[in-house]
Amino acid sequence: MKLLGACLVFLVAASSHKLSAQDNGLKTKTARQIVAQMQTHLTCRWNQETVDTFKSGNPDDVVTGVAVCMFANMETLRKAVENNCNLIIAHEPTFYNHLDKTEFLKDNPVYQKKMDYINEHKLIIFRFHDHWHYTVPDGICVGMVDKLGWKANQVDQSMLFFKFGEQTVGEFAQTLQEKLQGSQLRVVGNPSMRFTNVALAVGAPGSKTHINLLSGEFTELLVAGEASEWETYEYVLDASMLGLKKAAIFTGHIASEEAGMEYCATWMKTFITDIPIIYLENGPSFRSVQKN
Repeated sequence: MKLLGACLVFLVAASSHKLSAQDNGLKTKTARQIVAQMQTHLTCRWNQETVDTFKSGNPDDVVTGVAVCMFANMETLRKAVENNCNLIIAHEPTFYNHLDKTEFLKDNPVYQKKMDYINEHKLIIFRFHDHWHYTVPDGICVGMVDKLGWKANQVDQSMLFFKFGEQTVGEFAQTLQEKLQGSQLRVVGNPSMRFTNVALAVGAPGSKTHINLLSGEFTELLVAGEASEWETYEYVLDASMLGLKKAAIFTGHIASEEAGMEYCATWMKTFITDIPIIYLENGPSFRSVQKN
């Protein structure tokens, strides 16, 4: 009986030690380790020259939870804190410029107050932009095509070109607006133009990309995120006035990519199962003035 009792005590102790080790394991995954896991699940090589770097916090801090979003703005940061998430995976810059340079902001009160909040809550911000686009298939495009329900309309695997039943640009814009709630769509060209072929350009790839897509024989309507108004906008207006079958719908940058970051959170959950991961929607950065 004494031997049996001793065995039971040993088994309980061993089991407790195992549980303790597991619990401890849950509490010792760092932000750097999580990013390393993300890297191993991409189909592309990790480039040394990239904007995908840590923007704040200590990468070796233990992660309590992960919040995935488009922008690590103050609203998102506060929601992350409310949800006990100290690692924020953001697609776009945190400090108002592509490279997140902060030298010119050092005396800026907005930057200072934002950094005070980040430091107070020990938030770790990592930008995940380049490689989420580089991986095959492009993570942002996968999320957007799924949200828009365009998978059946793809003409190839590029997620750039789509074919629809013949309709007007205005009709298509109405349907698109219903799917992108909160977005303020801009239609350039003739809303009555009938078309079947669409090119999708998420985010802000630049006017050269837009014009190359529009110059192709396939593209009649371009659905894009954003562009400088003196570039793609004017090109489409001239094309329309010259009698060419070209039009564009601009959704805004966030609306054109945000579903890709929602998909990113889903993707991360397939290989990170021991830490909470949530998606935080940003929504549009501005509001349109409504006439009373």
